[in-house]
Amino acid sequence: MTAIDQNRLLQMRSAIIAQNQALQRAAGLDNGGDASAPAPAPATSFGATLAKAVQTVNAQQAKASELTAAYERGETHDIVSVMVERQKASLGFEATL
Repeated sequence: MTAIDQNRLLQMRSAIIAQNQALQRAAGLDNGGDASAPAPAPATSFGATLAKAVQTVNAQQAKASELTAAYERGETHDIVSVMVERQKASLGFEATL
């Protein structure tokens, strides 16, 4: 087993920290210690993103159902808009699956 050189270890640590700071500056995440700089927005979780996608698909399907029912009741004669909304709802559902 080889001995650990403390000086070499500290140099490697300093190099890693310097690289990390350079990457943060390049990404625009380093605020340079300025307390008045705005904090980055919190990342949304996968669950929240998925829930939003499901809600969007649900809303699209509800809209398609409403237009279909209105067409069946004779309240509208625009079959093209009904079919387009139904296709949007179908595609959204398939993409979610």
